[in-house]
Amino acid sequence: MYSYTVTIATGSQWFAGTDDYIYITLVGAEQCSERTLLDKPLYNDFERGAVDSYDVIAGEDLGEIVLVKIEKNKYWVQDDWYCKYITVKTPAGDYVEFPCFRWLVDDKEVVLRDGRAHLPQDDKSSLVKQHRQKELDMRRKTFRWKEWQPGFPLSIDANRHKDLPRDIQFDSEKEVDFVLNYSKAIENLFLNQFMHMFQSSWKDFTDFESIFVRIKTQSTIPEYLMQHWKEDFMFGYQLLNGCNPVVIQKCTKLPDKFPVTHEMVSVCLERDMTLDQEIEAGNIYITDYPLLDGISANCTDPCTLQYMAAPICLLYKNARNKIVPIAIQLSQTPGEDSPIFLPTDAQYDWLLAKIWVRFADFQHHQNVTHLFRTHLITEVFAIAMYRQLPAVHPVYKLLLPHVQFTIAINTKARQELICECGIFDKANATGGGGHIQLVQRAMKTLTFRSLCFPDTMKARGVDSKEELPTYFYRDDGYKVWNATKSFVSDVVCIYYAGDEAVQGDEEIQAFVKDVCSFGMQDFDHCEFPKSLKLRDELIEYLTVIVFNASAQHAAVNFGQYDWFSWIPNAPSTMRKPPPTQKGLADMNLIIETLPDRGRSSWHLGAVWALSQYQENEVKGRRTFITSRNSKQLAEITSSIKKRNEGKKLPYYHMSPDKIPNSVAV
Repeated sequence: MYSYTVTIATGSQWFAGTDDYIYITLVGAEQCSERTLLDKPLYNDFERGAVDSYDVIAGEDLGEIVLVKIEKNKYWVQDDWYCKYITVKTPAGDYVEFPCFRWLVDDKEVVLRDGRAHLPQDDKSSLVKQHRQKELDMRRKTFRWKEWQPGFPLSIDANRHKDLPRDIQFDSEKEVDFVLNYSKAIENLFLNQFMHMFQSSWKDFTDFESIFVRIKTQSTIPEYLMQHWKEDFMFGYQLLNGCNPVVIQKCTKLPDKFPVTHEMVSVCLERDMTLDQEIEAGNIYITDYPLLDGISANCTDPCTLQYMAAPICLLYKNARNKIVPIAIQLSQTPGEDSPIFLPTDAQYDWLLAKIWVRFADFQHHQNVTHLFRTHLITEVFAIAMYRQLPAVHPVYKLLLPHVQFTIAINTKARQELICECGIFDKANATGGGGHIQLVQRAMKTLTFRSLCFPDTMKARGVDSKEELPTYFYRDDGYKVWNATKSFVSDVVCIYYAGDEAVQGDEEIQAFVKDVCSFGMQDFDHCEFPKSLKLRDELIEYLTVIVFNASAQHAAVNFGQYDWFSWIPNAPSTMRKPPPTQKGLADMNLIIETLPDRGRSSWHLGAVWALSQYQENEVKGRRTFITSRNSKQLAEITSSIKKRNEGKKLPYYHMSPDKIPNSVAV
């Protein structure tokens, strides 16, 4: 007789344990064990967090243990069970571990391979080849593509969070209940009293402080921003290191639609050069929001008119290397009713023009930078991964931590946040359908290269540290990108001896094709690859996925409360149209333009809730810095902390110790 010791670990999350019957069958290279009930007399097996061991007896040597088959059958009522892993100790004393990390629901059978990664071309026996194919066949039936909105990247075929496969759901749906979280935020921030006066305007800027000063935070940024938000240097700094540091670009030629002259801005120039000479010297930058042009403003509340604008802003790197605005046009079409506002204009004219740019930047951030380019794009990679890569594939093992919960959070968002009459409609000018239009337009401008961090820095002309010395998002982003690429390269080179191995991996080729042909709907302008021929191409492709799901998302998400909580600095909606002439703005017009009390409260609750780390993300941050070249990442973290010492505006969102593994909020 041959005795095999089987050790089974049950998950520690809520309701992970089970009282159902659990059976195991060991599948060896020579033969299989009998189906064995795992049960200890007078013992409560498979409790939450438990690690239980059992003896499985076989009449003959099974040979190398190739597969483990686990079955769950109902005892009284169906009782789901989360199995973490199974370890088998052979009679020879060898240990073989079979990762599971999945839920067994109903009367379910799961067949597991050992934890070693294998490329498809490396599997020789028909047994493991069949197991590999069966897993993918089942996954493709479970993970189906669906078009949520025309012109969007495709998403998962599920209308509600509870419709998702059990393994990719959050442990508790309450963790991602937007309605519940926002309601709690409004209550915790003492905003209920302002919600009762929903339609009423604030009296002045100090009146906004009545909600702002109630909120305690460890960050020094919100209070500093409240004190300095009107200043031009703060306006420019946010375009570099705020929540949307991806729009500013070097101006190499003034666009025809923005007829700024030297005479208009000469008083702002500090180097005794003309505007054209400053442009030639690389001292002029620009932010442009053409995607917002013509977007429908929110009209879900007939009692409050809301307005949109698509501004253009010219910026100047002054002699102190600070980026400051020097000209603003609030539309894409120049003319008498679209004046160019200047720092030399009346105080409130200039301030209102800057507020309109901040408003546009907020809308671009929420819909394009955050929702579209991190959440929706990562979901495409996640679905294709589940459909085309079995758990034994090394790339599946590499990517899984970085797409975990992304499908779940996006499904919940479509269910409650960005759906018709959802939470997004309550406070945002792009609610009520404008956000759909904006993502559709952004999709038409997306290219694969624009997801590559170094490429996008060069394309915007902001890659030089000497020219832009205070662009911390860029500096830290380069470091994390390079560290990520180095780690990905190490993993890829272990399993792929060269380019031929990449070309011969039919599963990785199917994964890449699924992303392009289905997820991105085969749009030619996106230029997503349909196949990969070189090992270096695979390394870059995987680096894009990991970086955008982790570091890029962290950079544009977790600073929302820092930069958006002071309402005048980042209004979510505007209740008066953009000014069409100068000399009309005063404090009263600005206050009547900014969000009312109710929408301000919804906005503040939203950015508070979205900026909080979930429990899963706290665990993820530790994993991000320990699961890679930890020494390299620790050095990056240390250098960022040293740079931030004593700064009133520290930049830390690209610090590896603060980056969760995946897009999960």
